[in-house]
Amino acid sequence: MSSEETVACQAAPEGPQAGLGVSDSLIFDSHALLTLFQGEQGSPNVEKWLRTSSRLGWTTYLCAMNLGEILYATKRRFGDERKIEVLAHIHRLHFTILPAPNELIYQAAEYKADYRISYADCFLLACAVNYNATIVTGDPEFRNVRHLARIHWI
Repeated sequence: MSSEETVACQAAPEGPQAGLGVSDSLIFDSHALLTLFQGEQGSPNVEKWLRTSSRLGWTTYLCAMNLGEILYATKRRFGDERKIEVLAHIHRLHFTILPAPNELIYQAAEYKADYRISYADCFLLACAVNYNATIVTGDPEFRNVRHLARIHWI
């Protein structure tokens, strides 16, 4: 077993599918990717999940709402040049960007009404549930919904 497979097997999934093992797809929230792009504490864990998913051929998702969060937060803090660099980096990482069709909007609205979690994070949660993807995050808000999806904490 490779070191990446060992890491994947050691990561205990949470939520309703906890007994099913590790998903073969990951969805990264804006918190995780901003942590990576800004070199903050937790970035090595984000890098680990990106390397693992690449080597094992897993799908990596990014919700369009979270992409928007990453872009505006980067522009606000660092300016347009850094925003463009981050967008290019996201492109190089080969994320599948998930759109927000009406059904996803309705599902995210239901999560927002039922749980104390940001609206953008509700979109990510809806994507994770719909695509059976494990969430990669360090955002403590996701503790409120950990029973709905698997989560890898950074």
